Amino acid sequence: MNWTKKQISILAIVAVTSFMGTFLISSVNIALPAIEKSFSLDAVTLSWLVTSFLLATAMFLLPVGRWGDLTGIRRIFKLGVIIFTFSSLLCGFAGSGFWLILFRYIQGIGAAFTSTTGPAILVSAFLPQYRGRVLGMSVSAVYLGLAFGPFAGGILTQYLGWRSIFFVSSVLGILTTVIAFLFLGKDGSPAVTDKKIDLKGTLFYMLGLVFLVYGSSRIPAVSGWMMMSGGVLSLIVFWILESKSSMPVIDTNLFLRNRLFAYSNLAALINYSATFAIIFLLSLYLQKIKGLSPRDAGAILVAQPIMMAVFSPIAGRLSDRIQPRYLTTLGMTMCTLGLAAFAFLSATTPVWLIIFMLIWVGLGFAFFSSPNMNTIMSSVDKTRYGLASGLASTMRVIGQIISMTIVTLFFAGMFGDHAVETVPDAVFLQAVKWGFVSFSLISAAGIYFSYNRGRMIREK
Repeated sequence: MNWTKKQISILAIVAVTSFMGTFLISSVNIALPAIEKSFSLDAVTLSWLVTSFLLATAMFLLPVGRWGDLTGIRRIFKLGVIIFTFSSLLCGFAGSGFWLILFRYIQGIGAAFTSTTGPAILVSAFLPQYRGRVLGMSVSAVYLGLAFGPFAGGILTQYLGWRSIFFVSSVLGILTTVIAFLFLGKDGSPAVTDKKIDLKGTLFYMLGLVFLVYGSSRIPAVSGWMMMSGGVLSLIVFWILESKSSMPVIDTNLFLRNRLFAYSNLAALINYSATFAIIFLLSLYLQKIKGLSPRDAGAILVAQPIMMAVFSPIAGRLSDRIQPRYLTTLGMTMCTLGLAAFAFLSATTPVWLIIFMLIWVGLGFAFFSSPNMNTIMSSVDKTRYGLASGLASTMRVIGQIISMTIVTLFFAGMFGDHAVETVPDAVFLQAVKWGFVSFSLISAAGIYFSYNRGRMIREK
């Protein structure tokens, strides 16, 4: 393995940006109570500090992936780092909740620019036999951000205030920007000659996501269901327009005629839909039912992302040697069994068993994620790396949104207008139980798509 200095620099740049995105998500969650007090925000407005970031990321991932293929993925990546860094600095200086939500939205756009082009840059910079390995390292950085965020966010918030989280992120962004402009290099001539984007389809795609996300926050009100229905309709219109367009944002034929690509993306969507809310539910469970402090609860929850961070590179390397579908099927099966086990949580469940189940699910996710990404990027030609990377990232973010929407539905239906702290423990445990039952059933469907995707043909 003789990697050049440029290749190592590219891997480091992409890994750091992957780390920054998840670090902010997990650390800001810890700082939400402090932000709430600082700006006197209500619960719904507070939730938009997280939702606005996810929404912006989901809205721009696909268009940016197409734009990167047309104009150059390195150029888009550099622009994304600049946007992310500048918006992080603005978040630190935000004077109200409105401005913080707006700057978080802009931050999500920057994250979309880097997350959709980062894997594409890695794939284009390394030989095919190293593809799974470097993608596994990039995925590992994502999980390190998830693991490190709660601890660092808690320390920064307690001793330096919540604004310091964004200042630290902006410093990391400045360093990454400098390294990117020094070592990332320039794009060659794009292989795609038609430099137009279907703006009409893009508009319906973005409107569909906005209606879905905002509508889910309005449930169980009738307006919420109407918005979500409108969102689904907009996405259907988007698909129809894309299938007829000569310059689509996505090539629908990739889903209709490339089963390896389609099934791998569906498996990713299912996996994130089933697993993203685990930490959210268990954080509430450990503090409400077990009576643990946020620090102690965080120490337990770190077991899952640590397993992801440690074993994702190993799974990625294995996927360079054996067919990835065997690894992804194993990983999805482990996640399904772990989610089903969480459905039996009670007030007397020992902490050691919860840690074991988190380790089990974390290991399953590691075996799924890197090999699945390797399959997605290997199922298309190099002119579509940006698009494939963007679609994979879109599946992740939309899956995260679906996961939280399912939790919101159960909470709204069983808790009404009550806060989690005031809900009887038995009612809360019922909501947790049905949440995990739903997630395990969703994950079980992912086993089918993981195994039946077909064989990956490796490049020489």
